[in-house]
Amino acid sequence: MPPKCNRLQPWQYDKAIYRKRNEVERLFRRLKGFRRIFSRFEKLDVVFMAFLHFALIVEALR
Repeated sequence: MPPKCNRLQPWQYDKAIYRKRNEVERLFRRLKGFRRIFSRFEKLDVVFMAFLHFALIVEALR
């Protein structure tokens, strides 16, 4: 996490890693829109993974 701009002794952080972490967090937030994923309606793991892949493809096409 980057330090606040008014901090007297700011610490060092890797901006590239922070950017990737932010992308992953935003992806999980968008996946929450697919109610089937987070409420786990499917009983079979194969069907759950298929819908997860479907949701990721839909997000990639946006």
